[in-house]
Amino acid sequence: MSKDRDTALISDCRKGDRNALETLVRRYERPVYNAAYRMLGNPDDAADITQIAFLKVFENLDRYNPKFKFFSWIYRIAVNESINLLKRRGNQEPLDDRQASSLRGPEALAEAGRVCDCVQGVLMELQEEHRAVIVLRHFTECSYHEIAEILQIPEKTVKSRLYTARQIMKEKINALGLVGK
Repeated sequence: MSKDRDTALISDCRKGDRNALETLVRRYERPVYNAAYRMLGNPDDAADITQIAFLKVFENLDRYNPKFKFFSWIYRIAVNESINLLKRRGNQEPLDDRQASSLRGPEALAEAGRVCDCVQGVLMELQEEHRAVIVLRHFTECSYHEIAEILQIPEKTVKSRLYTARQIMKEKINALGLVGK
């Protein structure tokens, strides 16, 4: 995902080029959805947040500052919208069952699904500030610098929050007996 290519696409979007708009959506829809899903734990909410994030982006294209990466801007919008939804909701919803792949046996799938559900459950128990750094680092594979840019916090704060979040997750996963499985 090239910053120069994104800047050119945004420039074309500002001129009304629908193909440029579609290209940006195709390029970032899945990563934005994945970040929202990991923040919210609900596929429907994640889809809604993805749509809201893209709407906000395209309503505010004139405010985009090209000195920053486009994905940092859209991820920031998605993370903020996810946090806002969590605050409005005030509680957590249970996770949906996972679809199983036909490549593994039923016992392996059941165990993998249980582990995945437990890890997602632990992730959902984290405070939003800790969940955001875990999602951005481990699920969207952002660098520390990119996370700092997205969350608009110092890189040292990213590292500190990530360390704390990992420790909390480790303790909770150990308490669930998932280590070594």
